[in-house]
Amino acid sequence: MKYRQLGKSGLKVSEISLGSWQTFGGYVDNGVAAQTLRTAYENGVNFFDTANVYGRGEAEKLVGSVLREFPRDSYVLATKVAGNMGPGPNDVGLSRKHIMEQCHASLKRLGVDYIDVYYCHRFDPTTPLDETLRAFDDLVRQGKILYIGVSKWTAVQIAQGLATVERHNLHPIIVNQPLYHMFERNIESEVIPLGEQHGFGQVVYSPLAQGLLTGKYRSEQDIAQGSRASINQAARSSLHKANLARVEGLAKLADELGHTLAQLALAWTLRSPNISSALIGASRPEQISENVKASGIQLPEETVSRIEAILSTFF
Repeated sequence: MKYRQLGKSGLKVSEISLGSWQTFGGYVDNGVAAQTLRTAYENGVNFFDTANVYGRGEAEKLVGSVLREFPRDSYVLATKVAGNMGPGPNDVGLSRKHIMEQCHASLKRLGVDYIDVYYCHRFDPTTPLDETLRAFDDLVRQGKILYIGVSKWTAVQIAQGLATVERHNLHPIIVNQPLYHMFERNIESEVIPLGEQHGFGQVVYSPLAQGLLTGKYRSEQDIAQGSRASINQAARSSLHKANLARVEGLAKLADELGHTLAQLALAWTLRSPNISSALIGASRPEQISENVKASGIQLPEETVSRIEAILSTFF
């Protein structure tokens, strides 16, 4: 496993990280999920991601219970705040009240004294950025979180956050967590350049397009019961003829290079130095064992050009 700095911070995270969205806390058997976490750790993954809203806290409980088997200083733990956690008007968003209460709740569910990376999970237009980022800054000063991140913010929203941090001399935003894969490249035009300019890295989620870039789907009807596409509309919508044809071309290229399709897709994702880690999900330990082999793969320019040619082909 190779490691990269998280933005311009001194924190080093594994190029492949493990998330728990749609997998832990309900979607996958807890025993299998626990073994998947252990397998990731044993294969050099040191960066584990969850959120309070995943399974309404159940994912945090599971992740925390397994990671307690390992020394706390040997892994980096991330969770998030903003999503709806109850029926009350203050049970959602990025108000100081919700941030403080949910940080304490996450610490309790995770069973840890501090969270390494705490994300603003989506932008909250109803709360002033000063209030949100001052609350995060206070949590850093209290030692309850170590680093500040944002997720699913636009380039404009991130720029506003950076300006707020600079204006009030707050702890910096060091990471953004956006959607990014071969078929979803919006961050390339503005977000990545902004990260390069201001020193925050990207920890990208769904780098395998929720299974499409693993080759598991070969036709628009090839949706197994219990697969991501069977329960997620976004995953189903990507299973159209053109994308499936591109996947077939990419799979042939991967085979020619001696990689799996997933390894090729992850290596392509990591080709940008501003991307600190590719955040994968896994429902079985063997998926981890194969996908971590993407770390360290350097794609020659010729290969990147061939990938671009496949992706730009209209079917």
